[in-house]
Amino acid sequence: MQQPAIQVRNLRKSFRKRNGFRKKSELWAIDDVSFSVAPGETYGLLGPNGSGKSSLIRVLSTLLIADSGYVRLLDFTLPEDAEEVRRIIGRVSVDAAFYKKLSARENLLYTALLYGQKARESERRVMEILEELGMEDTNFTTPLEHMSRGMQQKISIARALMINPPLLLLDEPTTGLDPKSRRDVQSFLEDLQSREGTTILLTTHDMAEAERLCARIGFLAHGKLVAEGTAEQLKRRSGAATLDDAFIKLTGEELVEEEEELALVED
Repeated sequence: MQQPAIQVRNLRKSFRKRNGFRKKSELWAIDDVSFSVAPGETYGLLGPNGSGKSSLIRVLSTLLIADSGYVRLLDFTLPEDAEEVRRIIGRVSVDAAFYKKLSARENLLYTALLYGQKARESERRVMEILEELGMEDTNFTTPLEHMSRGMQQKISIARALMINPPLLLLDEPTTGLDPKSRRDVQSFLEDLQSREGTTILLTTHDMAEAERLCARIGFLAHGKLVAEGTAEQLKRRSGAATLDDAFIKLTGEELVEEEEELALVED
């Protein structure tokens, strides 16, 4: 039997929430979450702000250490094999981090050197990726701070794929993009998964995006995974006509609701 590419069991992560001067309470950002993703599968996690999506991605990408639970990515277990995991994942977040004063080319070549890659070969691969994303006419000597958010996000995707990772962790990669850029990214991810067999974990607010890209979908609410299955299974289970209505019925929440930003300190 084929082993999952991503296996998460009983994962928990808490933070401390400030409630005023010297008063703190514990908040479970991830509360006993379990799921698995098959090799080559695209699995979506849907939830409103504050549901635990980003915390979960940060644990899997070694940026946070869980309080308890089991995580295995391919042949590696977290947190013990964190260094090895960093070599096999590509991560794209909703707010891409760059050296904004440097150009797109300089940022990408810096990443290539960090991974011990040859600059010329890496640059050729990046240009192929960016062409597929509709950026073939971009001036890559322009500082990142002068590029649009959509252009920066496409460059972030290219950076994550420079090492051709077998696992791709995408935290709301199309949030805030214009419709054409969103379609470009979605089409590219479909082609990548089909061509390379890349395993993709995707968090999103976009129901249409989840239905288009994801073989299976998990609903997150208040740190808990409350339901999972194909889009059609989730709609049938809830008796809803749309995935958006299915989410509301199964979680009791609006997917697009904005929650008050919390001041969190890692426990």
